[in-house]
Amino acid sequence: MLDILFPRLHKEGYRFVAIAAVITFILLLINNYLGLIGLVITIWVYYFFRDPERYPIKDENYLVSPADGKITQIKETEGPKELGLESKKYTRISIFMDIFNCHVNRVPCNVEVAEIYYKTGKYINATLDKASEENERNYIKLKNSNGDELIVVQIAGMIARRIVCDVKKGETITQGDRFGIIRFGSRVDLYFENYQLLVRQNQKTYAGETLLAKKR
Repeated sequence: MLDILFPRLHKEGYRFVAIAAVITFILLLINNYLGLIGLVITIWVYYFFRDPERYPIKDENYLVSPADGKITQIKETEGPKELGLESKKYTRISIFMDIFNCHVNRVPCNVEVAEIYYKTGKYINATLDKASEENERNYIKLKNSNGDELIVVQIAGMIARRIVCDVKKGETITQGDRFGIIRFGSRVDLYFENYQLLVRQNQKTYAGETLLAKKR
């Protein structure tokens, strides 16, 4: 019960929670009502950076969601040109994370990190389709034991100004493992092939647990 009320805090959040707590203390010295507002903001910052335990299926035939949020788009599209994959066709699932979602990103299946490419960009609304080509973003190409290629793209939004990627090229990671976080509202795209969709547009997702697709 305590881990639900007080989930683990992601390492990126300690500094922000500390800053919010200090500001709250100062506001409390000035006025009780201002202190209460500061307390609410501090609690929100804590929950924004929460990093609860998740329990993936541990089955390589399935892809689990890389992010909490809502599926805003599912489409057949070319692969990212930044990775030289524009001649290949993929299914792309876009998951938008609002400021109330947990922003810790997780790996869809057991994979090896084949390539990482970061690109600077704009900070337009992450729900827009063009955000995948114009916003600041981080591409992570993954390969599973079957040789399938997956691409996860961390995309900054209007408020998000920091993409954190905690994995390196050549690293082997397990389904549901944490691989990064995007601060303050953003989007994650997942490109894949040879898997059958199990979700629909506007469906809510939970990182590491929601089953997005099954191996054909």
